[in-house]
Amino acid sequence: MGRLAEAKAVIWCWALALAMVFIAASCGVVHAADIDIEKLANAIYKAEGGARTKHPYGILAKYKTTTPRQACINTIKSNLKRWNGQGDFIDALGKVYCPIGASNDPKGLNKNWTRNVKHFYNNQ
Repeated sequence: MGRLAEAKAVIWCWALALAMVFIAASCGVVHAADIDIEKLANAIYKAEGGARTKHPYGILAKYKTTTPRQACINTIKSNLKRWNGQGDFIDALGKVYCPIGASNDPKGLNKNWTRNVKHFYNNQ
């Protein structure tokens, strides 16, 4: 491969990488370094129905020593530690926090969770 071909290949790779960054940004992809835990907890609160719901933050369990908000934040933090960094963090969190096909989701509403959380996260 000649120098001109190598230069074109390098430019092509950089252009492709830049395009992927812009596509990811426009799709609302959220990476670990970009996560604002408080902002994400607020987005989950809104996506789960806010003040109108019986289960704030989607937390179904009743804890003696913590609030639903703190349980949500704890879940975000523990999933950030376990996350492999591949793809979008909110998508990864949704698989654990609000899995599609869960037995406690007879109407299939969990399929909307990641889209709704991303909407509220990106529009705060």
